[in-house]
Amino acid sequence: MTNNISDIAANTIIYNGTAFKQLISQSKTQVQAALDRWLPAQDSKPETLHRAMRYSALSGGKYVRPLLVYATGKALGVPAAALDGPACAIELIHSYSLVHDDLPAMDDDDLRRGKPTCHKAFDEATAILVGDALQTLAFHILAVDTSIAVPAEQRIQMVATLAQASGSMGMAGGQAIDLEADGKGTDFTLESLQYMHSQKTGALIRASVRLGALSAPDCDEALLARLDQYAADIGLAFQIRDDILDIEASTDVLGKSQGADIARNKPTYPALLGIDGAKQKAQQLHESALESLSTLGSEADSLRWISEYIVQRPN
Repeated sequence: MTNNISDIAANTIIYNGTAFKQLISQSKTQVQAALDRWLPAQDSKPETLHRAMRYSALSGGKYVRPLLVYATGKALGVPAAALDGPACAIELIHSYSLVHDDLPAMDDDDLRRGKPTCHKAFDEATAILVGDALQTLAFHILAVDTSIAVPAEQRIQMVATLAQASGSMGMAGGQAIDLEADGKGTDFTLESLQYMHSQKTGALIRASVRLGALSAPDCDEALLARLDQYAADIGLAFQIRDDILDIEASTDVLGKSQGADIARNKPTYPALLGIDGAKQKAQQLHESALESLSTLGSEADSLRWISEYIVQRPN
């Protein structure tokens, strides 16, 4: 084991190394196969709803949240098959949130992951029902998946973790604050911005890590606390990187409309800190995340790679 953050940084393969590319590929293949098994067949009634559910949940993307579930579980010695259920559950919640975020009453976006958004490919009513159905399926999986090999009390903790991260004290609350922030630009304080993103984006990222940890029967509270700090850091760094990419990346690279935040005069980290200040803040969070993993050895390298990927990702 290493207890020195500089040693960790020096010895860790950067995110675009071969090992990390393989990790991403394996995680994506595994969670897509598991999602395919859990999602209703597209020719089962009601066909339109089920086609739209599969369109939204299997349309690609980075699958960062399932990756975090798998990487955390791997660091704690959990078999990969036992992580499929939690990985699917967190991705289904994320997918539902994107479908609803894209609706005209919310962020009103036409593109998601380089494809027409759900309400454009189908219709608004179907998109609303897709979000509802994906959300409930997530909790169904956590409740019934026989591969989750933990005591009943721990399974209940997993359900509670996902519920809290998804609700008004988590992702939904963060989205409500985000909608209220439209047009406020630099009138928003840095503290308010950080709180908003810790809920809107950070809550599900923290839940991803916690679900992976709770999949281990013997994960103690001290380790859970360190992993939660890691997750809080990378969750905020993820959003800062999103804000930067909204300025620097093209629509083709992003897979969604570039400059949308600027057009709505939304408060962002580049707006409040400047582009260089935002990049520096993201790097500081990355270093803090690595420090939270300092008591873990090479078994946690995947988590270290993910943190570096988050602050350098191109889309």
